[in-house]
Amino acid sequence: MNRRKPQNRLKPVATTSAAAVTPTRANPGLRSWREQHLFSFFSSLGRLAARPWATALTLAVLSVALALPLLFWLLLDNTRGLNSGVEDARAISVFLKPDLKADAVQALAQRLRARADVAAVELKSPEQGLEEFRSQSGFADALKVLHYNPLPAVLIVSPRADTPDTAPALVAELQHEPAVDLVQYDALWRQRLSAILASAQRAAAVLAGLLALAALLVVGNTVRLDIQGRSDEIAVMQLLGANDGFVRRPFLYTGFWYGAFAGVLTLMLVGIVEWILSAPLAQLAASYDHRFGVHGLSLPGMGMVLGASSVLGWLGAWIAASRHIALGQPQ
Repeated sequence: MNRRKPQNRLKPVATTSAAAVTPTRANPGLRSWREQHLFSFFSSLGRLAARPWATALTLAVLSVALALPLLFWLLLDNTRGLNSGVEDARAISVFLKPDLKADAVQALAQRLRARADVAAVELKSPEQGLEEFRSQSGFADALKVLHYNPLPAVLIVSPRADTPDTAPALVAELQHEPAVDLVQYDALWRQRLSAILASAQRAAAVLAGLLALAALLVVGNTVRLDIQGRSDEIAVMQLLGANDGFVRRPFLYTGFWYGAFAGVLTLMLVGIVEWILSAPLAQLAASYDHRFGVHGLSLPGMGMVLGASSVLGWLGAWIAASRHIALGQPQ
């Protein structure tokens, strides 16, 4: 009997590449960098919370330093609305003599309309002036006792917009007219207001620069004291091979937190001041016939304040930390 020997049949083993078996891993350098930043981000916040009174005092000084130029800028921005409302007040009010006849008034108006530097001339008779005064002044009953109209005829002369430089010469000529009693040029008030606002804007810019420098110094000095208190820890890290960026990182986040929290307190302080002054400012706007509207900071403006304060805190910390690292040891 023939016996068949059992045959060992081996199944083929599929070959796989090492890349298919090895699981993909994130870049260890990037992960380490992220973890270091997250640790510095939250550890710096914990250090601020560990000393609440010192942190609160520093934030109070920073918020006041940032709120002062911001409030000044808000005041100028609201006043700029008044300037824009007066911007078109370029008319020349020509008050004629009371005893001037109607024919002479019409002749003077026609002669002014024919000038090349005059855009329009509006004539207001004494009757029209008295009616406007009666309706706007609130003395309608008292004016009934008058037996005659004391108001003169008025010419409202509008200079041409394309020739603004000729308006002073026109005013000078009108003042020498025999039939003219008084000339009032409204644009002079606009020019004076524009000059005052320009000077105030320059002063606000200088004040903002000085107080921003003060904020940098406050953050820098606070970080310097923090570096001095952690001098032994920094020395050990440097002996273990920590580079300048690793040593500087927690202090940069400390400055960032100072700036961010100071920005929040600044917005709160500005909001409180706006609430306190809202009623007087509304009365002031009403006295100017609402030519300008009182407004506060917009949402983009609040974001800019928070961003600028955070950058100031980070920059102050960077200057202080870099200086002490460059010296070789904290002082």
